[in-house]
Amino acid sequence: MKKLVILGAGTGGTIMVNKLKRALPDQEWDITIIDKEPVHYYQPGFLFIPFGAYKERDVIKPKSNFFPSDVNVIYADIDFIDPNQNRIELANEKSLTYDYLIIATGTEIRPDQIEGMEDGLWRSSIFDFYTLDGAKALARFFETWEGGRLVVNIAEMPIKCPVAPLEFVFLAEAFFTRKGIRDKVEITLATPLSGAFTQPICNQLLSDTLVDKQIQIEPEFNIGRVDNEAKKIVSWDEREIPFDVLVSIPTNMGARVFEKSNMGDELNYIPTDRHTLQSVEWSNIFVIGDAADLPSSKAGSVAHFQSDVLFENFMSVINGNEPKAQFDGHTNCFIESGYEKAFLVDFDYDVQPLPGKYPLPGLGPFALLKETTLNHFGKLGFRWLYWHMMLKGYKIPVNSDFSMRGKIVPEEYAKTIPQE
Repeated sequence: MKKLVILGAGTGGTIMVNKLKRALPDQEWDITIIDKEPVHYYQPGFLFIPFGAYKERDVIKPKSNFFPSDVNVIYADIDFIDPNQNRIELANEKSLTYDYLIIATGTEIRPDQIEGMEDGLWRSSIFDFYTLDGAKALARFFETWEGGRLVVNIAEMPIKCPVAPLEFVFLAEAFFTRKGIRDKVEITLATPLSGAFTQPICNQLLSDTLVDKQIQIEPEFNIGRVDNEAKKIVSWDEREIPFDVLVSIPTNMGARVFEKSNMGDELNYIPTDRHTLQSVEWSNIFVIGDAADLPSSKAGSVAHFQSDVLFENFMSVINGNEPKAQFDGHTNCFIESGYEKAFLVDFDYDVQPLPGKYPLPGLGPFALLKETTLNHFGKLGFRWLYWHMMLKGYKIPVNSDFSMRGKIVPEEYAKTIPQE
C-alpha cells in the first residue's frame, strides 16, 4: 500500500486531503494528514477583528469538520524530516514514512527577527493582526484608545496576504472616522516597497486612495529595530518614525522544521517549481500555498488555484508520467477600503492587475480595480464559500487559470501584456 503524508491542515492541506481522498483507491492508498493543532483559522477574518466586525467565533472551527472520515489525522509538532529516507520524526518521538509528501505548512510571523520588537511594548503598544491573539489584543486596545500616531509597518516581503496592510489602514481610517476621532489619529503606512503596490496601474490607484483618505505612506522603509523607550521604529538607513501604537507585519518565514531539516531557503520556504509545484530537489514531494518559495502572492486564492494543478500533476506522477499541468501564478483578492466598499485585483506571474469585470467578461458581477459595495460583499461572502466548498475541495465557480477575458488594457501598457 502506498503512503501519502500531507504536512499542514490549513487551507492548502485540507483542500488536497479532500481532493485526493476522493480520487485515490482506498485499497491502494494510506493517507495521513499532520498538523500541530486541531483548530482551523479563517485567517482573512483576522483583519476584521480589531475593528469589531468579526469575533473569535467567526474565524475558528474544528479541523476535524473538514477531513474525510477515513484518513489518518495526527496532531503533533514535526521535529525533523529526512527527505532522502522518506521519513518524518514527530516531537512526540513517533516517526512515520511516506512514498509521497505534500507540504502545506504555510508561513508564520517572526517578530523575533526584528531587534526590539518583542521587548516591553509588545501587545501593549505594539501589535500584530496576523494571529488571532494579536488581532484580539488590538481590538481591546482600540476600544479605549483616544488617538495619536498609528503606524502600520511591513518589515519585509514576502508576507502572507500582501494587501492586508493596505486593507488595515483603510479600515482604520473608516473606524476612527465613525468613532468621531479621525482628526485625532495620524495614520502612516511604512513599507519596504516603493509604493502602495508592486505594479504600476494598481499602485497608482491605491496610492491615490491613500492620499484621498489622508493616510501617509513612507516608502522604501526597511525596519532595522524598534526603540521601545522612545516609541519609534528605525530603518537600516537610520530613518525614524515615531508611534503611539505600532501595528507590525513582522518578517514572515516558513516552518522552522525546514531549517532544521536543511530543506528550505533562508526564510525556510521550500524551493519549488513555479509551474508544476513539485519540489526542485525531491520528485516525490509537492508543495502548495505559502510554504513554497514561489513569486506568486501568499494568499488563500493562490492555494485554491494551485490545488487543481497539484492534483493533476500528483495523479500524473503516481501513474509514472511527467507533471504537465502548469500553475500560472493566478491570484485574486478583494481589498477592503472601508465604508462597506472594496477593490478587486486579478493577476498572474506575467500580467499586472488590470481594470475590467470578473469572473464573467463584461458582466462581472465584480469590478476590477474599482471601489464598489458589491466587491465588499464579495469579500464577506467568501467566508461561506471557504467553509462550505473550498476547504472540502469542491469546485467553486471561478477558473484556476488566469484569463485576459474581461480585462481592459490601458494603451500605455498594451505592449507589456502577453497575448492569450
